[in-house]
Amino acid sequence: MISIVIPTYNSEKYLKQCLDSIFNQSYKNFEVIVVDAHSTDRTRIILSNYNIKLILRKLQGEPDAINFGMSLTTGN
Repeated sequence: MISIVIPTYNSEKYLKQCLDSIFNQSYKNFEVIVVDAHSTDRTRIILSNYNIKLILRKLQGEPDAINFGMSLTTGN
């Protein structure tokens, strides 16, 4: 299994395209972990349409979100 970590904050403009690209791959043995910094746009509405692991975390920067998400992965 592979793990995909996506940091988000008010990412509604490109988020659906990003997730559709992941879920439309032929390889299906993956997990998607999204670390959202309490977005105020439609980000969480978009995320609710996908089978993902959603983590809400205080905005502390993209590197922090990625590192935190990586600490939760179960794949390679």
